[in-house]
Amino acid sequence: MDPVAGQDVRRSLPEGLGTAIRETAGDIAALLRSDADMDRRIPGATWSVGEAAAHLALANELMAALAEGHARPYGDGTPQSLAAANERSLAEFGERAAEPLAAMIVTHADACVTALEEGAADGTVVTPLGSMSPQDLGSYLLTHMLGHGYDLARALGRPHMLDRDRVELTLPFLLTAMPRVAEPRNTAGMNARYTIRLWGGGAFGVTLADGVVSVDARPPAGPDCTISIEPVTFLLMALGRQGQVSPILRGRILVRGRKPWLAPRFPGLFTAP
Repeated sequence: MDPVAGQDVRRSLPEGLGTAIRETAGDIAALLRSDADMDRRIPGATWSVGEAAAHLALANELMAALAEGHARPYGDGTPQSLAAANERSLAEFGERAAEPLAAMIVTHADACVTALEEGAADGTVVTPLGSMSPQDLGSYLLTHMLGHGYDLARALGRPHMLDRDRVELTLPFLLTAMPRVAEPRNTAGMNARYTIRLWGGGAFGVTLADGVVSVDARPPAGPDCTISIEPVTFLLMALGRQGQVSPILRGRILVRGRKPWLAPRFPGLFTAP
């Protein structure tokens, strides 16, 4: 209890995050409820629409359980273990129909937001990508839904739900996750200071010192390379949904600094979470 006000002290979510999570879940549910072909394949992936939707329903339930303070081990944080855990969970969960999955995605997203708003989880939570704050867990949920929501929209030929405001709300999770998903083969021995600026939004810094990656919410002083990027493009690249050649040609990535040749190396420094 607050010793002054006598009221519960709760950790609030970043402004707009709860709304963005609920609206994104609703947007995904609307995609599935629009006579979606659940057997259609996701472009560039092995999953069908039904399998991707089932994965989202399961992942949202997992996130809600974590937000409620329950321990739920899920892989060991490596891409291989997460892929294996995903396949096991899908094999054990047979639902592939649009309406039940749409309802689960919405219900579990809402339960996660409610638990986060009420401060059900105390301290840090152990997620599939390691320990993080409950607030970062909310950002993780949004990021995960946006990635798979984009896949579903693409497969079904419908508009996706990514926009600048929602991308901004993924940054707390991405900044937490980036050092954990650094690709050692590409970062080994590297020394560089990057500033990443989202058009019309935030900026952050990534520093490599002898191959060790650190990420800071504030850009470094005197960066070697500054990458200015359109926000949706940034998230799609961060999640491995888009390469860099097309955005560069379309003017959605701009580079400056004394070492601009570092820019093309940046996406390869990380494995998409």
